[in-house]
Amino acid sequence: MSNKFAEHKGLDLTATNKSVLEEWSKNDVFRKSVTEREGCPQFVFFEGPPSANGHPGIHHVLARAIKDTFNRYKTMKGYQVHRKAGWDTHGLPVELGVEKELGITKADIDNKESDKYISVEDYNKKCRENVMKFTAEWRDLTEKMGYWVDLDHPYITYDNKYIETLWWLLKQLYDKGLLYKGYTIQPYSPAAGTGLSSHELNQPGCYRDVKDTTATVQFLMKDPKPEMTGWGKPYFLAWTTTPWTLAANSALCVGPNIDYVAVQTYNPYSGEPVTVVLAEVLLSSYFSPEGNGADLASYKKGDKVIPYNIIAHYKGTELVGMHYEQLLPMISPMEDGAFRVIQGDYVTTEDGTGIVHIAPNFGADDALVAKKAGVPPIVLVDKKGNQRPVVDLSGKYYVVDDLDEAFVNKYVNVDLWNKYAGRYVKNAYDETLTDKDETLDITICMDLKARGMAFKIEKHVHNYPHCWRTDKPILYYPLDSWFIRSTACKDRMVELNKTINWKPESTGTGRFGNWLENLNDWNLSRSRFWGTPLPVWRDEDGNETCIGSLQQLYDEIENSVAAGLMPSNPLKDNGFVPGDYSQENYDKIDLHRPYVDNIILCSKAGKPMKRETDLIDVWFDSGSMPYAQIHYPFENADAVDKRTAFPADFINEGVDQTRGWFFTLHAIATMVFDSVAFKNVISSGLVLDAKGNKMSKRLGNAVDPFDTIEKYGADAVRFYMLTNSSPWDNLKFDPNGVDEVRRKFFGTLYNTYSFFSLYANVDGFDYSQEEVPVSERPEIDRWILSELNTLIKGVDGALADYEPTKAGRLIDTFVNDDLSNWYVRLNRKRFWGKEMDKDKLSAYETLYTCLETVARLLAPFSPFYADQLYMDLTKATGRGNKVSVHLDKFPEADESLLDSDLEARMKMAQKITSMVLALRRKVNIKVRQPLQCIMIPAVDDVQKRHIEAVKGLIENEVNVKELKFVEGSDVLVKKVKCNFRTMGKKFGKLMKSIAARMDALEQADIVAFEKAGQIQFDVDGQGVTVELSDVEIINEDIPGWLVSNDGNLTVALEVELNDELRNEGMARELINRIQNLRKECGLEITDRVNVTISPDDRVASAVDAFAGYIKGQVLADSIVIAENGGHEVDLDGFNVFIDVTKA
Repeated sequence: MSNKFAEHKGLDLTATNKSVLEEWSKNDVFRKSVTEREGCPQFVFFEGPPSANGHPGIHHVLARAIKDTFNRYKTMKGYQVHRKAGWDTHGLPVELGVEKELGITKADIDNKESDKYISVEDYNKKCRENVMKFTAEWRDLTEKMGYWVDLDHPYITYDNKYIETLWWLLKQLYDKGLLYKGYTIQPYSPAAGTGLSSHELNQPGCYRDVKDTTATVQFLMKDPKPEMTGWGKPYFLAWTTTPWTLAANSALCVGPNIDYVAVQTYNPYSGEPVTVVLAEVLLSSYFSPEGNGADLASYKKGDKVIPYNIIAHYKGTELVGMHYEQLLPMISPMEDGAFRVIQGDYVTTEDGTGIVHIAPNFGADDALVAKKAGVPPIVLVDKKGNQRPVVDLSGKYYVVDDLDEAFVNKYVNVDLWNKYAGRYVKNAYDETLTDKDETLDITICMDLKARGMAFKIEKHVHNYPHCWRTDKPILYYPLDSWFIRSTACKDRMVELNKTINWKPESTGTGRFGNWLENLNDWNLSRSRFWGTPLPVWRDEDGNETCIGSLQQLYDEIENSVAAGLMPSNPLKDNGFVPGDYSQENYDKIDLHRPYVDNIILCSKAGKPMKRETDLIDVWFDSGSMPYAQIHYPFENADAVDKRTAFPADFINEGVDQTRGWFFTLHAIATMVFDSVAFKNVISSGLVLDAKGNKMSKRLGNAVDPFDTIEKYGADAVRFYMLTNSSPWDNLKFDPNGVDEVRRKFFGTLYNTYSFFSLYANVDGFDYSQEEVPVSERPEIDRWILSELNTLIKGVDGALADYEPTKAGRLIDTFVNDDLSNWYVRLNRKRFWGKEMDKDKLSAYETLYTCLETVARLLAPFSPFYADQLYMDLTKATGRGNKVSVHLDKFPEADESLLDSDLEARMKMAQKITSMVLALRRKVNIKVRQPLQCIMIPAVDDVQKRHIEAVKGLIENEVNVKELKFVEGSDVLVKKVKCNFRTMGKKFGKLMKSIAARMDALEQADIVAFEKAGQIQFDVDGQGVTVELSDVEIINEDIPGWLVSNDGNLTVALEVELNDELRNEGMARELINRIQNLRKECGLEITDRVNVTISPDDRVASAVDAFAGYIKGQVLADSIVIAENGGHEVDLDGFNVFIDVTKA
């Protein structure tokens, strides 16, 4: 133990980071923070796994600061907190990165006909390499920002043990009937080459406004009603935002209860007479009111107003069953029942024509209503004999060469089809096209217009989903997919969600809760290569088995070998032993493609069973981490079954995980364990730039986390992020704000400690002295200790309620306003005394207690500086007996030291001081210049008592001679200002008369109003009650005085000066300049001096009047007015020379 407190040369948070990191490493502090809590209650934390194939960003610092704060807090509160890191290693981010690096697409993988062919084995090998590309960078950030998480024993989602747990979970869902295969319309990403789940489609930013070409087209009726045949040809009008789907049209859908009309008019483009049918309420979208009933015969092509006549009205049900000609007769349907009008309840009249064009293969609603009505889809047959939609998986119309020849001969009009074959349905799918090139939609629309079949073509802005990883638009596409029947457990998910403490609550009830209420079944399938294989094997008859463990797979392979379906067991061949859970054993095999694809199992009927080629959604990987990270249930089963490591007490990730990790955690826990996965969750907002824009390397506004931490220090970055705004609000990250936190908060705390250490070392204080009982300490000491314990309660309560911003701001306010700006500033002279008397000892012990407590309170937020401060204090005193603050306990409030009345009195002193200092600044009068008087009209006895108790303190702080209480209205003139905004709503048209009455109130009336809290009177014959909260009562300035109001507190400051006050002010200015010269001359704080000042009447007058006072303050043996060769100093408008020499 050293008896000296460390003294630093300046605040350098970056250097502090590095030195403290070395101490943590040397003393193995992180490990000790876990092992020393062995046997203590568990605080269960789950780490959401990042993907290590990308660089960490500044937003990762926010999320990790939040997590680390609560984990450190709970550790100091006596909990054992295991913190296992994790790596998300599967999925599109990895695969797309590899494809970009290799210059390939999905079409090149496992395609020997491709010039860029790569085998699945080699491709997955490259994915395995790339996925951990930036782990060193992530580790570096983790350590530099002080995030304690076990990176040496992480869970890795590609690990065979991890995958085995995933298979076990899927087996549980399969056995419960919650895992099934279906052929449905699903969101599909041609750019990624895979289907997507609904929660992926609802990630933030996936739905975007796009401007597309839309068309209202004419479908020629085959069997029109008689009244429809009297004017031109009869057509149904239908509107579409995706003209490319018209090639697959097989029905038109009307709303059964919608009112439709038949209208005689002209085609706006061709000028041909037509009779069209559309919803009556949408007539105004296509026709001008001026044309209604106009003479049809008088129309000439090109006229601005097109005449029209309504000739008949129908309900939707009256149109059902009517037939029309195929609009684009390129592909004939393979079954009967197409090209007729059907009905659907989902049809609306919000836009379009009220008649929906149905392409069953490209919309879930279309598919459902068509199936119900017996309408077949328009399909193609490929060379493998499979029925396919008209668009292939890359997002383009099939070319004839890829189709079955017999099908083409019978069903395809080759000449018409070849006009569009091979065209991408969206330019974004074709790397050779831009958004300025003509789209397939435009080509089709122009062709229809030329044929006279287009009624209206226009650009339309609408919200369209995009792939969360490729940023390209998705298609709705018919896919064979495996689903989790999450809708079957929807009610239970909703019920359990209500038990979770969401921060903010609105995310749990709103964004997440609404998502659960509208839940769809989970599309689990991914048609990719690098990921967890779906463990389902099927034979040609549809018999299937779901594998839930490697033991089961091993045994099934043995059966297959015995049946002659496999030559040998590849698991056995590689030396794998079921039941041996060592990592060495599991590393002998690989459960990824293509190896599992080569495994053939045997059905009960003796037929070969092949694995379903799909992978599973990567979000299932991450949502399974509570169990897979410990290889449940094969190892550590009690951790989950006995709920010692499940569910999590706390998790945190960004708001984008609401429908990602948060959902999959909740869904799997509910469906398999009938439990929540987490009890408390902070859903943090986005990190934007200082102007509120999304950060982007392209825009040049991205913030590098490494550079920022190096420049400002991790503590300043963390504390800024945690206190600038609540975690769930979007953070406008401003480096200037970080610097302000470094200067104002950490600079103040550093200066407070430096002040303490300087004088403590001079006086030899090391807390070995006998402790002064708190009851015997001065009131100012008891006040700061009361505030300190109130702070402890506030910070502890806020952190317990997962409110880090509130907690951090409480610490900030205490350090700046209470400890530094008030306690230390008011008590500096107590530390300057020569003798270590009881008063001085009390001041040291009090300030030490505050600093050590602040260090422990601050530790979860800013772990580096808090540790330095703590160790600087405790090494000198031996009081902590710990090698780090993070191994100590979190402070506990001592209720016996709380004094709310004392705190209220001091708050009053601080408030009045602040108001008076503001008045001084208003007229540019420095605090060193004494003033004569403050007047305060106390509103009640309590306020007066509080002010009287701190009267002397206020007088000293604001440098006034006396503080007076004034009664009545003789001195201060009060005025009532109405709040027209609130009172206007409350009193309406009476407001003007009420305002006049308030302006006319006498001073006595206003005083009575203040005391009563309300005033009543009649206005225009009506009784009116005005509350004090409706108005603001102010005091007007009076000659020679300045007046300030703050709530119910009014302060008047006398600003006129007399000679005595001027002399004292000058004396204080001299003291200030002499003290500065003492420092510049390098004198010790205890050195005595002689002072000489050059002649000036103002100075001489001040020295004559206050020589003793000046000498006492600057430790001067003499002070003389004479010419000298000292330093020239400015005394607010004139210069003098002052010579300071050691006595």
